[in-house]
Amino acid sequence: MTVEDFKVVGLTGGIASGKSTVSHIFRSLGAQVIDADILARQVVEPGKPAWQEIVNFFGREILLPDGSIDRKKLGAIVFQDPAKREVLNRIVHPRVFEEEKRLYQDLRRQYPEALIIVDAALLIESGSYKRFHKLIVVYVDEQTQLHRLMLRDGISAEEAWVRIRSQMPLSEKVKYANYIIDNRGSLEETRRQVEEVYKKLMEVGTSG
Repeated sequence: MTVEDFKVVGLTGGIASGKSTVSHIFRSLGAQVIDADILARQVVEPGKPAWQEIVNFFGREILLPDGSIDRKKLGAIVFQDPAKREVLNRIVHPRVFEEEKRLYQDLRRQYPEALIIVDAALLIESGSYKRFHKLIVVYVDEQTQLHRLMLRDGISAEEAWVRIRSQMPLSEKVKYANYIIDNRGSLEETRRQVEEVYKKLMEVGTSG
């Protein structure tokens, strides 16, 4: 995954911004999507090195009865504590990056002309956005984020604000974007924007 490959791009956003919806639309148009959240779940499965490091640091209290990590419980800890969140990121991110590279190589062999999208929440914060030729940011305002997050997760406004404020504001993320998908409107409006970006990205490489 380097900027030499014009058809591999990063997709990011914020919690409850609708990034997954945008990702699904890209996939429906023919893009191959590498979902970093799915990879992050896989690399911390019971018995894997990252799982052991997390248990060693956070304790067995964050485990479910089957031995898997209770993501809600772990999330509640790291959203409240930036230092612990950084520890978790240091454990998980290198493993996710290795899996991303492997999947990218496999997909490029299978689909040499396809647009490959790496969908990840922390592309900008981690500096990983520099690996991609283009960066797409899904944007909503904070009030929309707040409302959607409360509705989605059934949490209070106070809890939702803690999670939102644990991430870089979307108003800052858009400054890094080559393309912005404004997801404040209807699904049809979002789809129209995604279709436009997809068309432009599929033309990149011949026009620069």
